[in-house]
Amino acid sequence: MRNTKLYSILEYFDKQERARLRKFLNSPYFNKNQTLVALFDLLAADIQSDKKQRLEKEDVWILLGLEKEFDDVRFRKYYSDLLKLIEDFLRLQVYEADPVRQAADLIKAIGYKKMEKLYNSAMKNARRLSTEQPYRHAHYHLQQYLIELYYYKLMEFETRRSERANMEEISDNLDAFFLAEKLRLYASALTQQQYVAQEYRIKFMDEILAYLRQSNEHLHTPAVAVYFQVLLTVSEQDRVEHYFKLKELLDQYGLYFPKDEALELYGSAINYCIRKINRGQQEFLEELFILYNQLIDKEIIFLNDEFSPWDFRNIVVIALRLGRYEWVEKFIHDFNHKIPEIYRDNAVTYNLAQLYFYQKKYDKVIEQLRNVEYEDATYNLNSKTMLLTTYYETEEFEPLYSLFESFRTYLNRQKELPQYRKEQYKNLIKFTKKLTRIMPGDKAALQKLKDEINATGNVASLSWLMEKVEELS
Repeated sequence: MRNTKLYSILEYFDKQERARLRKFLNSPYFNKNQTLVALFDLLAADIQSDKKQRLEKEDVWILLGLEKEFDDVRFRKYYSDLLKLIEDFLRLQVYEADPVRQAADLIKAIGYKKMEKLYNSAMKNARRLSTEQPYRHAHYHLQQYLIELYYYKLMEFETRRSERANMEEISDNLDAFFLAEKLRLYASALTQQQYVAQEYRIKFMDEILAYLRQSNEHLHTPAVAVYFQVLLTVSEQDRVEHYFKLKELLDQYGLYFPKDEALELYGSAINYCIRKINRGQQEFLEELFILYNQLIDKEIIFLNDEFSPWDFRNIVVIALRLGRYEWVEKFIHDFNHKIPEIYRDNAVTYNLAQLYFYQKKYDKVIEQLRNVEYEDATYNLNSKTMLLTTYYETEEFEPLYSLFESFRTYLNRQKELPQYRKEQYKNLIKFTKKLTRIMPGDKAALQKLKDEINATGNVASLSWLMEKVEELS
């Protein structure tokens, strides 16, 4: 029973969602088969229960109180029908969350029925809802296009040729949606091509780009302006003015997009900064810090009012590299409660350890990390690396050598960790161990080690390691 698609899908629902789903199943408009409600109750109870019983199909049949002998075909039909109802429920949830789409569909529906007394009120309501909604993304213009199109058909403008129709409104919104979506798709295609060998044919892009370069009419539309600028930062990376224009537009229009889409747009600017930093332009570290502060100030970064532990860590690292130690301490204190509870303790422990490491408060680093074993591999690798460098800095060689062995054992046990990453950390262990055995001032030994490190290349914390080699020279 637990291996079925139906069971696994129900596991995605939380307690409140399952309660709403049950009300939906009990509605005679959608479902008149009470056996399906009983089947849902049985599955939901098992999902919520701490004591799992082994239930086969025949057991479920009996628990449903079905009088006839077990019929596999009929049993599968129950499962199939319930799954179909759940899909209907999911569609309805999306529809109910989109009042503008509902208003547009109402215009369409009353047009079919020729309910003339509802024409004006339906159109007035649709336009009011459109005005009130906060977003001006591409989907907004698609909604506006549908509203104006249905109104055009409603008023039968094709037969009332002496009256001015709303053709410009239809066309303008269609253009805005088309341009914004084309730009978004093309920018995504170019971005993906930087990482994998994929070829995409996005038609009309030469014509669209030529039009937008010649006319700024549609660049007053937030969705078109922002996605055009995103595309320019991808296609013309050496022209840094494109990045600063994108940053300006995001600051101006960031809240015009749903949070998940706004976060992706900011991600384009963030990735631009990271590419520049990787090429040695460290001034973009400050730009990265500014972008993340905008995301925090506008609360865009808090999806479902939660702070991703990975974004949290990235922000801490950026601020530490800029020397903003007091800012980091306040940031951890002010926002740790927004990290999902399952990750919170580990995130706080690890990021405080990073702060203490940059402050050279090595005793506090050891206190934070010595007895912590993270479930997440990245946290584990980074924390063990930090502990290794801390033991070296404090000349705690006995625990350092113990860590060498436990770290190597950990790496060997990580079956899902790519081999090149294992080698990165194994090389760090190997070269740090060699470093502890070289006497300060032994230039020949240090040069030999430096040459070996350079020849290997694939070494974690390479800059720290080379810094320590230089200190002994």
